[in-house]
Amino acid sequence: MDGRSMNTTAEVPRGLAGVVVTETELGDVRGREGFYHYRQYSAVELATSRTFEDVWHLMFRGALPADAAERAAFAAEIAPLRRLPEAVRDALPALARATALSGPLAGLRTALSLLGASAGFRPVYDIDPGRRAADALAACAAVPTLLTALHRLGQGLEPVEPRADLPYAANYLYMLTGREPDPVKARAVEQYLISTIDHGFNASTFTARVIASTGADVAAALTGAIGALSGPLHGGAPSRALDTLDAIGTAERIEPWIRERVLAGDRIMGFGHPVYRTEDPRSRMLREIALGFGGPLVDFAVEVERRVEQILAELKPGRELHTNVEFYAGVVMELCGLPREMFTPTFCAARVVGWSANILEQAADSKIIRPAARYAGPTPPEPVPALG
Repeated sequence: MDGRSMNTTAEVPRGLAGVVVTETELGDVRGREGFYHYRQYSAVELATSRTFEDVWHLMFRGALPADAAERAAFAAEIAPLRRLPEAVRDALPALARATALSGPLAGLRTALSLLGASAGFRPVYDIDPGRRAADALAACAAVPTLLTALHRLGQGLEPVEPRADLPYAANYLYMLTGREPDPVKARAVEQYLISTIDHGFNASTFTARVIASTGADVAAALTGAIGALSGPLHGGAPSRALDTLDAIGTAERIEPWIRERVLAGDRIMGFGHPVYRTEDPRSRMLREIALGFGGPLVDFAVEVERRVEQILAELKPGRELHTNVEFYAGVVMELCGLPREMFTPTFCAARVVGWSANILEQAADSKIIRPAARYAGPTPPEPVPALG
């Protein structure tokens, strides 16, 4: 009998698609409905009605701030954590030079590891829930500072120190540009950040939880998540979606450009999602934000969306393909003045909160995540051949 047939491992879909690996109280994605939520609240409603700090509080502490005083207290707790330890600040120029070709997200992997080491982060297995939460809070607060410093150093500019009086999104833009941002643009970026804090058991969130399940420290789990996010099939698409608009160029080129790529089997960046079978609610919200700005880029994006959906409906009948979060995220970030190389790092500046909430939840369960693989190589055991 073939040894492979003796394997009793349960049949699972490739990529673990749809496989439930744990329970979570943090949120869920209901793809057929076009709906996702953070705890008991619609994520899109939170993005339109609350601040980033409010939703951070919800994810870490289980509830939204009850009043203005609780909101202010949480903001005051975060503000001093934005400043980097001296050892980390001193290392950033060399790190920026070393990652000049790969960018701030690659630099963040090393910088966050250094932050955890210099701050004395300990394995989550060895510390109590309060210390775990403190480490996670410190890491999340520092990520925007690290990203913007690495970007500016890469441009030959000095980093901008964080300001305690600015909220998360406005402070991020301030550290990126050195100028206090326009409130409308800061709010647009904040809404984008809120809408991308968490999104079910995506690849990077699952990676963070796998590492946390080993008992490793918060920085280790976050570094692994950043590595997963860096892949173009996960977090690397907002700038690529905008590159698609650039490549098309004009309205009369939409049809031939899209048809050529669809018929060739190429993926159209910014369209389709592995979970949603209807319109991505994040895309719907970001389209409204973009329409609020208006202008030629927005008009062109809307026309491309309309024509692409028509062509896809014709060439792939019965298969719904709509814009995903990356399509209008790129438009909104471009309109708000973010450089394209910072699109995915900006996504990371939001998702770090969701990763951290998942790390804290996973750390409360001491069971290691250890799936199996089905061996598909030559049948063992074969004799080891003698060296000829």
